[in-house]
Amino acid sequence: MAWATPEFEQQEINAAGKDLARMAFPVVDDDALKALSVINNWRSSHAYPLNTFQITLRKRARKLEKDVIVAQRIKRLESIHAKLSRQATMRMSQMQDIAGCRAVLKKMTTVRRLVSIYKSSRFAHRLKGEKDYISAPKPDGYRCHHLVYIYQGTEATKAYTGLQVEVQIRTQLQHAWATAVEAVGIFTRQALKSNQGDRDWLRFFALMSSAIAAIEKCSPVPNTPTNKDDLVNEIRRLSEKLRVQQTLNVYNTSIDYLGSAKDAKYFVLSLDPMTQKITVWRYKALQSERANAHYIELEGALPEGDSTQVVLVSVENINALKRAYPNYFLDTNRFSSLVTKVTSGDIPNPQAQKELLLD
Repeated sequence: MAWATPEFEQQEINAAGKDLARMAFPVVDDDALKALSVINNWRSSHAYPLNTFQITLRKRARKLEKDVIVAQRIKRLESIHAKLSRQATMRMSQMQDIAGCRAVLKKMTTVRRLVSIYKSSRFAHRLKGEKDYISAPKPDGYRCHHLVYIYQGTEATKAYTGLQVEVQIRTQLQHAWATAVEAVGIFTRQALKSNQGDRDWLRFFALMSSAIAAIEKCSPVPNTPTNKDDLVNEIRRLSEKLRVQQTLNVYNTSIDYLGSAKDAKYFVLSLDPMTQKITVWRYKALQSERANAHYIELEGALPEGDSTQVVLVSVENINALKRAYPNYFLDTNRFSSLVTKVTSGDIPNPQAQKELLLD
């Protein structure tokens, strides 16, 4: 299997990124197509180092929890476009999360142990930085621990030296929250994941994140109630106003699987929220190049403003696909159960957790 390698200089990559930030889709003119080819080569070149990191993450996480969910993905063109458009000073070559792999664990204690292992163990690659969004959640409620590494190649893999890979480590409850944010954003056609859209929905998710933090004995989200009754009452009020449970439970998707399921490792998913239909193309490990080419073809054909979601992901097998990426299946069952639990008042007092963390 041939892995893509970087074919362009940094200045060409950054120039293509600037072009991407202002281009419309589908791409038709020659200059835009050239810029897109540069960006797609840059994205594809991250596949080899990403696969290396995913293998290490799987081995380390499985020593702590046998049923850990581990997955990898290359950042979607739509997400890159949105990020470059929002951040005018962002350079394409400096984007840290083009390649990302994630471990989803049952216990908060295991998350901390895995992070500690990464930071204390010998590793061939250089830790560039980290963001502990669990100890210090984002104002919108996002919680996860991020570690950004710079790949250090050997003589045989020196072409990849300097590429960045982001390792994300989170709990199942944090994953359920993030899944629901994406799914509701798709349902309601709002960029909730980017903290844009209806203020009530954004507030609801920030509050729910604090409720989950209380359950996990972690820091609450800034500017949310630290008194249990106040927190639960505000969540109840917004849940009724937004008809949260009805929104979460109304979607029933149909799924078409194409390609052989045997030994499938790479999956191209296309979700059309208008028709509630998902198409999943399955590729074996040795077909990663074909999977990437198909993904780029589908992604590039989407018109500007189209609500269809296209993504290329890799998981150990097809049984892990829906558990790793429930947002692409519009599956919010876990989060819906959490809302029921929280609105019934079945959570610890956030203030007690805050005081415990301060001691």
